[in-house]
Amino acid sequence: MPATMRGVHLTRHGGPEALVWREDIPVPRPGAGEVLVRVLAAGVNNTDINTREGWYAAEVTGATGDTGEGVAAGGWSGALRFPLIQGGDLCGEVVAQGAGVTAPTVGARITCPINIPRPTDDNPVGFIALGSEIDGAFAEYCLMRAGDLYDVTDAPLSDVEIAAVPCGFGTAMGLLDRAGVTAGQEVLITGASGNVGLAAVQLASSMGARVTGIAAPSKAATVMEEGAAEVIARDTPLPQDHYHAVIDLVGGPGVAALIDALRPGGHYAVAGAIAGPMIEADLRRIYLRDITLHGCTYQPPRVFARLMDMVRAGEVRPRISATYPLRDIARAQADFQTKNHTGKLILLPPEVTA
Repeated sequence: MPATMRGVHLTRHGGPEALVWREDIPVPRPGAGEVLVRVLAAGVNNTDINTREGWYAAEVTGATGDTGEGVAAGGWSGALRFPLIQGGDLCGEVVAQGAGVTAPTVGARITCPINIPRPTDDNPVGFIALGSEIDGAFAEYCLMRAGDLYDVTDAPLSDVEIAAVPCGFGTAMGLLDRAGVTAGQEVLITGASGNVGLAAVQLASSMGARVTGIAAPSKAATVMEEGAAEVIARDTPLPQDHYHAVIDLVGGPGVAALIDALRPGGHYAVAGAIAGPMIEADLRRIYLRDITLHGCTYQPPRVFARLMDMVRAGEVRPRISATYPLRDIARAQADFQTKNHTGKLILLPPEVTA
């Protein structure tokens, strides 16, 4: 193994200028129960940008020095240790094993959930986020616990496609699981043209649900291609008491109408707030109709394992929009934030080509 590697350090909370390309990052060595993974591809996600900006904390405190190295609030679990290697969407190859590791084997192609379960008695939905609490995939190598990885060597997807699965499809699968979506149900999905939205449309339709997506008219055809029965614009009035489940990736002022659109006993599952985290809703429309609200971040291992079974069977079809060299991460994230693309943006480490 080389002594150093190339990658991107997040040096503090802030804009793209907080991302620094380095060619002298020490390559970690696996200890007991760990493996060293050579990164083959890494996805671009909202969560990496949110973490960089400190969005997950109400207040950013504790940064020290001109480069911001030190401790500051703003990660999934509060304070982050800088410098940090972000990157929650990982496709890689095992290149070294620590003591006691027998699987995955050296040479295996692997991936893992972005939110890695770490439940405790005090917090049964505890997790650590790859690229937040531990270093992630925005470098040539990544150190992982062997037990957190899933072998996808034989999956009929490319490395780039595998890297498009964990955050988008993992989040979507978690939402659908929590909402109890089954065949024959009416399901409404907001933000349906985004990465998680497209995955949710694809997965829900494959489960036999009838899917209505909310998306811009210019992206309606793409959402229909993923399995939606119909696509409506964001400002379209919604029917009341109609849907069995709402999968919300947007939040903001439209949440009350989404709850009204649920039939009695319906399920509202949320894993995003790009339209704003503060909402207003009539509690009577919730408790008098027995509506269940689900906040969906933690995923039990069985949910991601089910998704990996689908990946190995070729039942998941990620949509790829573009690839970028890893050192062009700022450009990739800027393109991501335009929301002009329909499909995943993927970063490739040095010497890896699409």
